Amino acid sequence: MSFDIIPVMDNSIDTPEETAIDTLSKPQRFDLKDFIKRVAVIAVPVALQNLLSTTGTMVDTMMIAPLGENAVGAVGLCSQYALLMLAGYWGFVGGGMLFFSQYWGAQDHKGIARSFGLTWACMMTVSLIFGGLALFTPQTIMRMYTDKVVIQEIGIEYLKVIGYAYPFQVTAIAMSALLRATERVKIPLYAAICSVFSNILLNWALIGGHWGFPAMGVQGAALATVCSSAINVIVIMVLAAAAKYPYLFMFKDHFAWKGDKVREFFRKSFPIICNEVFIGIGNLTINMVLGRQSEQAIAALAVFRTFEGFIVGFFSGFSNASSVVVGKCVGAGELRLAYERAKRLIPMCQICILIEGVVVNLIKPYAFTAMGLSGQSFAICSSLVLIYSCAAVIRMGNWSMNDTFRASGDSFTGTALEMGFMYVMVLPAVCLAGLKFKQPILIVFSLCYCDEIVRYILMTIHLYTGKWIRPVTPEGKAVLDDFRRSLEKRGPKGRATTS
Repeated sequence: MSFDIIPVMDNSIDTPEETAIDTLSKPQRFDLKDFIKRVAVIAVPVALQNLLSTTGTMVDTMMIAPLGENAVGAVGLCSQYALLMLAGYWGFVGGGMLFFSQYWGAQDHKGIARSFGLTWACMMTVSLIFGGLALFTPQTIMRMYTDKVVIQEIGIEYLKVIGYAYPFQVTAIAMSALLRATERVKIPLYAAICSVFSNILLNWALIGGHWGFPAMGVQGAALATVCSSAINVIVIMVLAAAAKYPYLFMFKDHFAWKGDKVREFFRKSFPIICNEVFIGIGNLTINMVLGRQSEQAIAALAVFRTFEGFIVGFFSGFSNASSVVVGKCVGAGELRLAYERAKRLIPMCQICILIEGVVVNLIKPYAFTAMGLSGQSFAICSSLVLIYSCAAVIRMGNWSMNDTFRASGDSFTGTALEMGFMYVMVLPAVCLAGLKFKQPILIVFSLCYCDEIVRYILMTIHLYTGKWIRPVTPEGKAVLDDFRRSLEKRGPKGRATTS
């Protein structure tokens, strides 16, 4: 057990209901070492996988850098289009993780397989739409992101190829989410290693023209991404089959959708989907404003996104850990343990992000030079990374809490706060500063995070109420009322309240 019940002498006679409440509400001794071990087992491989992918992206940028700052900026803007696609399907990932982790805690194998099939089908639909737009309307996409004609032309060539990679990327993400939620985190890590190194080798061959291949420039970089994305999917399938991992191969159960289960999936996923879609639209608006800056600023932003990936990639390990170590407990009916774990996971995440931010700022001057930045673009990117490193400590705390709430069944609270503050506070501030008052990029960029502290306070208050614990499994639902009464009786920190 991760915490022990401290015995308390009591000569009174309790009813069965009171006994159940007391079992949940007695003072707890939390086993911190066991908790850190459980988090590390999930978070470290996921963080390594994401950091490896980000390193691959940095190497991509270095390989594109000889083509000029405009090429770097164009590919960076195309990456923002891919992030818009991510906003379209990430809601389904969040909903899927909710069901994967809770069904894993309840050992409902068919429920896991069914949820994966539904999640993958929804994600694939989104990827096909965005891939089709990239292949057939690249001009419209690039005009949306920038008014610089030379950057548009380079981006169009890149999009005409990269659209083929999206279905492979989405499939790999869906499979990785399932594997992580069921505590098989090494398979996606090994697949990512194969994918990243194949991407680097293919970039070298195709961008500059080596091993007998023609020099394809940015189209070579896109083709390398298509091939490495396919390799990622293949390696995951091969390793999962070798490990006799069942859920990826339960094809009949993948599509054995029942009306009530489908409705529950979309009911839980709908707020997350709305959140990601509207946040994606908000980020699109922000990127359109930032894309109207100078060519040097656009190149600086493209390089900054790589460094942002380092911090977000490391955070994703904690995000997945929260979904598993908390969501699994909720699904198994261990609600107090889920509550205690969540309270400790958030500050642990923020401390690690703070340390990583310091490291990123130490290495950035050397990386900027290698990635082709100089002069004004170098100075702008350095300031962007510093601003983001400070904001990320609070920002990742908010994300961790939101992911914890989602995995535990509360898909509404974080969504309402994030969407509300983005559209009421962030977007008006960014649009006014960038479009109306023509403020410098650093001021406009800083305003992107003007809501984080307020949201952090509200999210923390909600965390301590415990009202975000909303099981979807019979095991969790059976003890939910007792858990809520225990919080009312003892208070959120486990101390008895006075009446």
